[in-house]
Amino acid sequence: MNTFGRVFRVSIFGESHGEEIGVVLDGVEPGIELSEKDFAKDIDRRRSGAKGTTPRIEADEPHILSGVYEGYTTGAPLTIVFRNTNTRSGDYAKLKDIPRPGHADFTANVKYGGFQDPRGGGHFSGRLTLPIVAAGVVAKKILAETVSEETHGHVQFRCEARLMEIGGIADPSKWDAALTQAQKEGDSLGGVVECVVDGIPAGLGEPFWDSVESVLAHALFAIPGVRGVEFGDGFAAARMKGSEHNDCFTADGIGGHEGIVTPVTNHAGGMNGGITNGNPLVFRVAFKPTSSIAKTQRTYDFAAQEMTDFQVPGRHDTCFALRTPVIVEAMAAIVLADLIDIA
Repeated sequence: MNTFGRVFRVSIFGESHGEEIGVVLDGVEPGIELSEKDFAKDIDRRRSGAKGTTPRIEADEPHILSGVYEGYTTGAPLTIVFRNTNTRSGDYAKLKDIPRPGHADFTANVKYGGFQDPRGGGHFSGRLTLPIVAAGVVAKKILAETVSEETHGHVQFRCEARLMEIGGIADPSKWDAALTQAQKEGDSLGGVVECVVDGIPAGLGEPFWDSVESVLAHALFAIPGVRGVEFGDGFAAARMKGSEHNDCFTADGIGGHEGIVTPVTNHAGGMNGGITNGNPLVFRVAFKPTSSIAKTQRTYDFAAQEMTDFQVPGRHDTCFALRTPVIVEAMAAIVLADLIDIA
């Protein structure tokens, strides 16, 4: 469904080429200072226009419709919307008969009987990550205030994600050439993003079904194009010995918080038994290469009932992973804001 969370509840709505997209946030405490200006920094980080990103440029201006009065949240549902102003829906006319490889065109048609909006991917579009970023801004505010209150200002909340590699290349100085080559070939690239969250107290999460890893993975896999998530050492842990992977405890842990006992290493990524242990949360997210490519592909034409050559129309990212670090941060903050409220 379109709603996530138990106390801090996030509901997204809209389609890529519809009039508006947006988010409704329920469970936002009253008294949090908030205005449209607070969203600018993170929205800019997701914005297209740089090399390797889609030439579709939107204003992406947030409009707060409810839940804020005189600059502070009221406790009522907080609604934020964004207008879609730069659409070329004609590019998607053929998709009813020839679903794009790698996209949800075919599966959406099966599930919704052809009534779905196909323009720009409709409700399946990466465009819907914009309201998620907006929700993340609010979640970060909640976490920053809660952590500061609980630690009397001695610990600061921090959530930062960065792009680690593009197309299997970890050296940023080589990314420009890789993007150029992919564009020349009419192809695309994937990427890996790492996120570190500090200032999260020990004790969040539940064993088994609602472990921190389980809930984070649930939210992170909801980001369009995610193909893998790993925590701490991740898959490398399978090649380690227990003596190498275990995180022993100390009063001077890597969390760096005086007087708080935490593990001295962080192979587990800040969690034990599905519950935060006081160390920074560390995880990585793998994004697939953009499915919409200019390169000719051989696929099926459902109208003609035969195989055909097909080139994806429209404006698309060569590597949409370039724009995802802030989306990963937002998803992490949404999950943790809900967990900290539950705790």
